[in-house]
Amino acid sequence: MFTFIAMTVISLLLIAMACDLRTREIPDWVSVAIAAIGLMSSMAGWHGVGPVWMLAGGFAGIFVGWLLFRFAHFGGGDAKLIGAIGCVVGPVGLLMVLFVMAIAGGVLSLVAMFRGQRDYAYVPAITAGFVWYVSVVSLI
Repeated sequence: MFTFIAMTVISLLLIAMACDLRTREIPDWVSVAIAAIGLMSSMAGWHGVGPVWMLAGGFAGIFVGWLLFRFAHFGGGDAKLIGAIGCVVGPVGLLMVLFVMAIAGGVLSLVAMFRGQRDYAYVPAITAGFVWYVSVVSLI
């Protein structure tokens, strides 16, 4: 069941990536759908992690997203997306997603710098972090 949940979330992240690359905006319904998938799957017992931990991951993601939005000029849609992913992976999984997301974001910033861009889409880095997390969890 985790594979189905992960593929659904990845599909939604690809939609968010297309919107972010095209318009630099992420629709709110994508973040809401991802958070709902995480909470419903944990309440149904498909996840192996209880709803309390999923909510803790969501709150941790919202807090980290708010910090990045407030102090690092992060986009609001990106911040909401991190909170939604926290609802899917929980607080420990969120740390792993954020680690890989930071590395992928550094690569994106270097590419943007060499292109002379000051603004770039960050959802590809968020998606890379989630895909890496899913690949690591599937090995366990």
